[in-house]
Amino acid sequence: MASLLPTKGNLMAAKRSRSLAQTGYELMDRKRNILIRELMSLMDTAKDLQSQIDTVFTQAYAALQAANIRLGICDRIAQSVDVDDSLEIRYRSVMGVELPHIPGASPPPRPEYGLADTSSLLDDCYLKFHQVKELTRRLAEVETSIYRLAQAIKKAQKRANALQNIVIPELNGTIRFITDALEEKEREEFVRMKVIKRTSGNS
Repeated sequence: MASLLPTKGNLMAAKRSRSLAQTGYELMDRKRNILIRELMSLMDTAKDLQSQIDTVFTQAYAALQAANIRLGICDRIAQSVDVDDSLEIRYRSVMGVELPHIPGASPPPRPEYGLADTSSLLDDCYLKFHQVKELTRRLAEVETSIYRLAQAIKKAQKRANALQNIVIPELNGTIRFITDALEEKEREEFVRMKVIKRTSGNS
């Protein structure tokens, strides 16, 4: 600040910078609030999904145990089921934050094993694990979004704090320094003019 010349041009530039910094702070604060609302909504969804997964996982493993007891180890049968590679990840933007979105759902469950050497217990197990897969897919989408939002909120908070607590106060100090210097200069000029006027009047 000491190296800054107290001129009207520098005063106008400092006021423009302060105005931009205040606008930047307001935008960052607004962005942070919108992201927080989105985060809170997703946290409620994640909690609900986690509860559903816990229930369905318990049912699925109970069904698997029942099928294993009836049919023996089901690994051999499971090998005949094709890998589901239908997952497609897209993205949606919330205030510039790219959040993953998995549209639609997996193909409907269609047992791909033979029916001759199996039973309805295996069918029940297959359907339960299909539910697990769908819930896990949705939970992964939500939890990844929560992580990205939390990181973006942290970054927005840091920038807002820097503007509010460092940049804007520094600019306010610069403006005060230049304003005081210009006022002092005007007072000196006023006194000088009065002295000149008095001197010229006496002569």
